[in-house]
Amino acid sequence: MTESSEWLIYRGAGEPHDGIDRLPAPPPWRDFASRDAAGRGADGSEDRRLGAYRHLAELHRPGAEELEMINAALYLRRPLLVTGSPGAGKSTLAHSVAYELGLGNVLRWPIVSRSTLQDGLYHYDAIARLQDVQIAAPQGTDPATPGAPGSVEGIGSYIRLGPLGTALLPSDTPRVLLIDELDKSDIDLPNDLLNVLEEGEFAIPELERVADRLPGGVAEVLTADGTKARVRDGRVRCRAFPFVVLTSNGERDFPAPLMRRCIHLELGRPDHKRLATFVRAHLGDEAARAGDDLITHFLERSRSELVAADQLLNAIYLTDAAAPPSRDRLADLLIQRLDRPR
Repeated sequence: MTESSEWLIYRGAGEPHDGIDRLPAPPPWRDFASRDAAGRGADGSEDRRLGAYRHLAELHRPGAEELEMINAALYLRRPLLVTGSPGAGKSTLAHSVAYELGLGNVLRWPIVSRSTLQDGLYHYDAIARLQDVQIAAPQGTDPATPGAPGSVEGIGSYIRLGPLGTALLPSDTPRVLLIDELDKSDIDLPNDLLNVLEEGEFAIPELERVADRLPGGVAEVLTADGTKARVRDGRVRCRAFPFVVLTSNGERDFPAPLMRRCIHLELGRPDHKRLATFVRAHLGDEAARAGDDLITHFLERSRSELVAADQLLNAIYLTDAAAPPSRDRLADLLIQRLDRPR
């Protein structure tokens, strides 16, 4: 094998070999083997990907305008709508606020074209409840018996709050909720959010209907965190309005009613310092120093092309871990423009 092909795992030669044994460890944001079903490391440590976000939050140093808008949203108890290009630091902002103010883990609601308000609030698994009743029926168990499978008292076991629903649970301090890439939603979701964001509460009809048959009107439900929470009379009402960060890549305009309920912050393109911090949080100081020239190259391209910081991470990780001979050419292939040439 020649020196130029030493980094290649797949050689395209049509001959089986054991090259897969030389595959290095995955980058932190693509490491799935080291976490368990709860999203933590096999040794109980924090998920490496969440750890990178936490480290990024520690290193994040916002500009003056960013600071003012964040504090305005905190004072006014209004959602913060953050617009900017991919990699501008929109998600980092939410993690930075949660970290500095000690507000716990960030609740994240990633938006796709099929997302609905119901997805963010709660999910009621009526099918699982029916199945439990059917399984218990041959054993002669009456569903009306307290504690029986599918009984009214156990209805909370079939309800799980979504990220927005969890953020609205009553607490003395606010939770931080990241509603990520709202511009990818269908046309209805921004308008559907208005009432919940204005009132800070919502109803769970499945619990409201049976509230008078629940002990004290209280049901215990699952949260987006995987913990349990008590819901009284079928309604979730916040005491401290959550710090809500809605992010957008600027791919669409939002309706005026949503805009007037939000504090709007537009982030410019990240500079060299912010990108170096981004790389350092995910890959460490050495990788950030070694990839300094790639950061400069990335910034030059970003002036005329739409490129994303994730692509820069990929390029720096691969050229550092694999050390391919055609480093610059490979970096150019990985940092592909995301818009069409004009």
